[in-house]
Amino acid sequence: MSGCAFVFGDNVDTDVLAPGAYMKGGIDEIARHCLGALDPTFAASVAPGDFVIGGRNFGMGSSREQAAQALKHLGVAAVIATSFAGIFYRNALNLGLPALVCAAARKIRAGDRLEVDAAAGTIHSATSGETLACQALPPHLMTLVAAGGLVPYLERKFKRA
Repeated sequence: MSGCAFVFGDNVDTDVLAPGAYMKGGIDEIARHCLGALDPTFAASVAPGDFVIGGRNFGMGSSREQAAQALKHLGVAAVIATSFAGIFYRNALNLGLPALVCAAARKIRAGDRLEVDAAAGTIHSATSGETLACQALPPHLMTLVAAGGLVPYLERKFKRA
C-alpha cells in the first residue's frame, strides 16, 4: 500500500469520524463529513490509497461502525495510530480496513508519502526516508482484510462448504 498521510492527534472520536447529524443520510453523506470538525478539507482531499494517522485512543467514543466505514468508503488504505479504542479497532478490521498500531506514529508528518506493509509491520516514509516498525497484522487478520471484511470472508467460506 502506498499513499499520502493525513495526520490527526489523540482521542479522535467516532462522532468526528461519523457525525451524528448525518447518520440518517447514508454512508455517502457520512463520508462527506468524515473528520470535517478537525479538517474541513479532509473528505474532499483524501484519495484512494491514502492513510489516516492518529495518536492515542483513535476511534474512541460510540460503537458506530460507520466511523470505520466512512474511512473505507473514502478509499483510506489503512489507519495507523499509537493506540486504538477497542471497538473501533475491531470494527475497522471487520470492515476490511487495516488498523495498524505504531508506537512511532507521531514521527509521520502530514503529506508524507508512505509505503505500508501491514503483514510485515513496516511503514516506510518516502518523504523522510525513515522506516518505522508497527505491529504486523497476523495472517488470519490479513485474510479477513483481503476478503474485504468479515461478512465477505464468511460468505466465501460458507459458500465453499
